[in-house]
Amino acid sequence: VAYLVVFHILFVLFVWTYWKSVFTLPIQPGKKFHMSYADQERYENEERPEVQRQILAEIARKLPVYTRTGNGGIRFCDRCQLIKPDRCHHCSVCAMCVLKMDHHCPWYVLEIGLWFSERKGYLDKFLYASHVCMLL
Repeated sequence: VAYLVVFHILFVLFVWTYWKSVFTLPIQPGKKFHMSYADQERYENEERPEVQRQILAEIARKLPVYTRTGNGGIRFCDRCQLIKPDRCHHCSVCAMCVLKMDHHCPWYVLEIGLWFSERKGYLDKFLYASHVCMLL
């Protein structure tokens, strides 16, 4: 009886952390990284790449952005129209930029990256799953 109680408690914890991980959206960059409409117009209307880099550098001067592109320019996502913070990447499957994105997980149907509130739950799920498997 004690064995079944422990098994079911671990199984419920596993299911809870799994669903919590699946339904928690990844963290996206804040509004301060999005360009204003005027800056966006100015950036898109400019044809010369060096002037576009200067426009991005001018906008990013107030932002905490340290990572640059290979040629020293500010990282910019053309699809999301935002200045990318450090370790931010665009997920082509979900069509959004994600902070500290590692990869897109097909089992969760979302990104594995920086889950401020869910990293513990994500790791606990594996712990509970391994304990449930050991009790089977």
